Amino acid sequence: MLIATYMLAEVVGGVISGSLALIADAGHMLTDAAAIAMALVAMWIAERVATAERTFGYERTEVLAAMLNTVALWLIAGWIVFEAYHRTFGTEEPHVDGLPVLIVGTGGLLINIAAAWVLHRSAGHSMNVEGAFQHVLADLMGSVGVIISAVLILSFATDNPADALWGFNWFLVDPILSVLIALLILWSSRHLMVTVMNVLLEGTPQHIDAYALCNDIEEVEGVTLIHDVHIWTITSGSEAFTAHVLVDPSYQGGNEQIRTQVQNIAHNQYGIGHVTLQLENTASSCKEDHHVDHLLHTSRPSAS
Repeated sequence: MLIATYMLAEVVGGVISGSLALIADAGHMLTDAAAIAMALVAMWIAERVATAERTFGYERTEVLAAMLNTVALWLIAGWIVFEAYHRTFGTEEPHVDGLPVLIVGTGGLLINIAAAWVLHRSAGHSMNVEGAFQHVLADLMGSVGVIISAVLILSFATDNPADALWGFNWFLVDPILSVLIALLILWSSRHLMVTVMNVLLEGTPQHIDAYALCNDIEEVEGVTLIHDVHIWTITSGSEAFTAHVLVDPSYQGGNEQIRTQVQNIAHNQYGIGHVTLQLENTASSCKEDHHVDHLLHTSRPSAS
């Protein structure tokens, strides 16, 4: 409600002042409102119970919403750069009235700070909310750029190019800062897209060391080898782990004891909520992929 209402004020202010930065910020506020609405809808859908057709339920909806929000941010950044190019190299001389830009931009900054504060409390626990938060954060940076642009235009701009300080047309500050804002949007949203793609590709969650987990399990008494290991994220804060555990035939204890110890390691030490294990005394009848890459490492390899 905060963002959608103030967006109208920015549209009017941008049209009156002729500021690209202000109009771009208003357009971004529109996507902010859409992003938050999308996050709310995704949360509602994700709460639907699992069925036989969708055994994990609809929790991935939040991940898809985060991806769509990130793509929307990149499209906005591209549009801002496109418009800034035409403002800078077009035939029409840009003219911006600094005072309305300063007033409206300051109000937009306060609104975005309030919205960011509301979303920040949950952004670390949900990619979906993180996507909406990135929209607001980018808009907050946009408001800062709008204010800087307005201050510089009010301080140095002149209608007579011959009188321009240092020979620079200060009305160009508006499109230049718009491009910088677009680059900041791309930079700040890149991590979210990497995280989303890792989830969709069912990669190992970044906060879980798969090699250490396998080594810890193989330290359990009676465990000879762990193989066919899969660790992935269902949605934010919900990880799953499946593996085949080869039990030493000479082990005197019961399989249930081993299963309990392995589950405790995955649950308590690595925070994995969904654990499925297959205990075997021989791997000869196992039909799955016996990838045992963890045996080649004592810890997670470096990025190099």
